[in-house]
Amino acid sequence: MMSALSRSDFPLLAASPRLVYLDSAATTQKPRAVLDAIRDFYESDNANPHRGAYALSVRATQRYHDARARVAKFLGVSDTDCLIFTRGTTESLNLVAASWGRANVRAGDEIVVTGAEHHANFVPWQQLAIETGARFRICELTADGAIDLDRLRAMLGSKTKVVAFAHVSNVLGTIAPVREIVELAHGVGAIAVCDGAQAAPHLTVRFDASGVDFFAASGHKMLGPMGIGVLAGRRALLDAMPPFLTGGDMIEFVEDEHSTWNRLPHKFEAGTPNAAGAVGLAAAVGVLERVGMDAVRAHELALVGAAYRRLAAIDGVRIYGPGPEDRSGVLSFNVGDVHPHDLATILDSHHVCIRAGHHCAQPLMRRLGVSATARASFYVYNDDADIDALVNGVMAAREMFSRVGA
Repeated sequence: MMSALSRSDFPLLAASPRLVYLDSAATTQKPRAVLDAIRDFYESDNANPHRGAYALSVRATQRYHDARARVAKFLGVSDTDCLIFTRGTTESLNLVAASWGRANVRAGDEIVVTGAEHHANFVPWQQLAIETGARFRICELTADGAIDLDRLRAMLGSKTKVVAFAHVSNVLGTIAPVREIVELAHGVGAIAVCDGAQAAPHLTVRFDASGVDFFAASGHKMLGPMGIGVLAGRRALLDAMPPFLTGGDMIEFVEDEHSTWNRLPHKFEAGTPNAAGAVGLAAAVGVLERVGMDAVRAHELALVGAAYRRLAAIDGVRIYGPGPEDRSGVLSFNVGDVHPHDLATILDSHHVCIRAGHHCAQPLMRRLGVSATARASFYVYNDDADIDALVNGVMAAREMFSRVGA
């Protein structure tokens, strides 16, 4: 098991020794190093970046630029200016759909997504298709929740403009074959758009090497603060795209009749930037670099494997998705006739935090034949004792409902 981090590094967990936090797919807890970095920015360097020639503003600008460089390096983005700071994955994907999509998708074109997508990588493309008259197509999954490459290959053709997919499913933990999908998309002249919200915190990401055209991620899912995320894109595409929002630092010149836009990355960062959030995200990246993403992956595989085997041994438990060796640190499951919301409430009484619901993936729920699931998700601060608490709570819920039904 990984030993580079412990609960003591996370103030909220350190202050709540009985709390078992198993909802990291929704948002992660924040280590002290991240909180300290944010506090230090506001206490030492707080000014509006790019807005002043005075020393304090220069320092704020430098910290913002340094944060971009560090996050870009972590994600394997060699062209640092092609890493755009956003509010998170949802905004990043909406930016691509609105800016690239409206400029390039026309009636009769086809947009392809998968049946496993989070709403953030489903609805923007669905709405773009409705707006433009393009055809919106959904690639179905295999029985264990993987993207069906044979079906995807058969769907793609000269009319395909976009193939959008999640690197890692937030429900099933399924890890997509990124390079194979990119090759299929590029083979028909389409762009490949990757929702990396559940990949960046858990796997080694190399944007340049992956071949994807756009990659989106959220800071708060990888130990960073809420309200900061990234969009990595290919320079040729970003340069050709119109801006998503206008005003502030994305402006070059404003004439009475027209305006021109700043260069990358500023063209897509309208208004005052979330500099403190960027600094906090860079600090989170620093923590993950010290741990090592191989160690993060190994730690999660050990935890999810143990949890999978123990939950699967409980009568009435159904786990969705692939086996433990082929998934990220996410387990979605149901327990007999116990509604997921009831299960989550019972687990909460045992101080165990899980997610219950459709996980912003209603199309996937329909394909699974359920309205909701329970979801436990693991991260760097979890250990075997957390699995014990989860399993004991599930067994207690099952026992409670069996007595009610007797």
